[in-house]
Amino acid sequence: MGIRETATHHKFAMASSYDERRRFQRIHLQIPLFIRGKDAYGEQFLELAKTLDISGIGAFLTSPRPLAINEVVTLTIPAPSITSSALVPAGMPPIQARVKRKQDAGDVHLVGVEFLKPIG
Repeated sequence: MGIRETATHHKFAMASSYDERRRFQRIHLQIPLFIRGKDAYGEQFLELAKTLDISGIGAFLTSPRPLAINEVVTLTIPAPSITSSALVPAGMPPIQARVKRKQDAGDVHLVGVEFLKPIG
């Protein structure tokens, strides 16, 4: 095996073992939600955000505000309107989550959160 094949094999093996260590599978799904909490400046806020991916124990989402690591935020998925089908659940209770990582991406902030209680 040449150097390139060895590096590719090593990279693939690392990715596979990382995925196997995950307790919950990530689903790449954009869900609009409200995020409530204190921003990195200590100001209370309620803003519209969206998930980029989600699992049973956390989510990667966009936030219009910078957040502090270890800050607890509340995530609420908006309920469908009353005129929606009766087959759709009325809503989900708010989810408490702790900010575990963050990254600025222009005028939006990418945030990794861990749910305080697993969902699903």
